[in-house]
Amino acid sequence: MYKRLGVLIALSVLLIGGIGCGGNQGAGNQGSGASLKVGLVTDQGGANDGSFNEAADIGIKRAEEDFGIKRLNPIESLQQEQYQPNLKTMAGAADLTVGAGFMMASSMKAVSDQLPDKKFLMVDATIDSPNVLSYVFKEQEGAYLAGVMAGTLTKSNKIGFIGGKTGEVIERFEAGFAAGVASVNLEAAKGLIPVNANSHGTFVKYIDSFNDQSKAKEAANILYNSGADIIFHCAAGAGEGLFLAAKEKGKYAIGVDSDQAKLLPSYADVILFSVIKKVDEAVYSAIDSLQKGEFKGGSTISLGVKENGVGISETLNEAVNEEAKEAVRRAEESVRSGSLTIPDTLDKLLKFEAPSLKQ
Repeated sequence: MYKRLGVLIALSVLLIGGIGCGGNQGAGNQGSGASLKVGLVTDQGGANDGSFNEAADIGIKRAEEDFGIKRLNPIESLQQEQYQPNLKTMAGAADLTVGAGFMMASSMKAVSDQLPDKKFLMVDATIDSPNVLSYVFKEQEGAYLAGVMAGTLTKSNKIGFIGGKTGEVIERFEAGFAAGVASVNLEAAKGLIPVNANSHGTFVKYIDSFNDQSKAKEAANILYNSGADIIFHCAAGAGEGLFLAAKEKGKYAIGVDSDQAKLLPSYADVILFSVIKKVDEAVYSAIDSLQKGEFKGGSTISLGVKENGVGISETLNEAVNEEAKEAVRRAEESVRSGSLTIPDTLDKLLKFEAPSLKQ
């Protein structure tokens, strides 16, 4: 459904490279790709989460194949207190240290300030440092398309959402998803819309983890047993617990960040589709810019539907019918043209006037 955005991101880096930069800080020719070392520091989900972190590592692996750079083994951070030492360790060996996940934002800021001669890539948070290139995504836009599709496909008119840890990124997913469901199915949206901005809908569960599959499975079973026939997760590696619950109960699930039906093929029969964040393309493009000597630290690149940075996976379950596909096409056109702004917080969700996307 979506075109590759590698070239587009590379152009974006060039166009906005000067924003927030001081002179030539953060830039410099690294020479041949063979001399460039790149390593990933993951958040709690781990490098093989089948979702967000794995997408970042896929971007490094592609760069290794195409540019001849050396991929260093990822360092996994199971607890938040490991972020700073892990980033420092990786930066000691790498020319570019990739930090994946909004939870390590403060640690990335601290380490990048301590090591001004090193270069860093931050995914999912903006870091105001001249040696850090930041990529953020408009998750609410991809989630909105998912909500439109789920709201069209549900038969029970009850749809669930499972979040990992609370934060701005996951809230964007939650708000956008609920708004999308509301645009095609107000009845199904009732369980996703909170009473106020400090609460969550009755069919929304947070598990306070990005790697505990048992917690995700438990939350999924509660939602399925309450009548949900589709659940969308934003819980990285923990989301596999949702897929297991869906398989056991004969229900459907929605993946996140990567095309999870491809990365986790044993669950392809229960994954309707996934919400894509092109983290792999962002990482690949950043490495390309660095090995070309065009890396611009201090910049933030924001990617949404218009930039082909978020959307619906190419892999669609056979249960996704033409009505749902058409609803998503109409929704995508509205978002891409700018005629529809998707809420990115629960407060904005409560004020959102959902357009009717039904024909």
